[in-house]
Amino acid sequence: MKHRLPQDPVVLHGDIHHGNVLDFGPRGWLAIDPKGLYGERVFDYANIFCNPDEEAALIPGWFERRIERVARIAEFGRRRLLQWILAWSGLSAAWILETGEMPDIDTEIGRLAAGALKRT
Repeated sequence: MKHRLPQDPVVLHGDIHHGNVLDFGPRGWLAIDPKGLYGERVFDYANIFCNPDEEAALIPGWFERRIERVARIAEFGRRRLLQWILAWSGLSAAWILETGEMPDIDTEIGRLAAGALKRT
């Protein structure tokens, strides 16, 4: 197996998602509850694909459009972003299963990422 070094390593939030970015009025939008990890910059972006509600995350065609937009604006390789989304969705699904709930959105996002990876 080929070892890959992290690309663009930075300090990460580690738990960035829609519930952890709040509007503080005059202070603007701020991220709360950071985990303070260090790793690839793309890691924090992967989580946002699993975190909106299921209705918004799984609108037909939106996943691909969001991938293209995030990859372009954040200047990531599309393939690398998809790999991190696939990894994150698996990790998130495992955490959700531990609670006794079903990780429907995470498994579906993982399926979409895996399908998009096959096409690249």
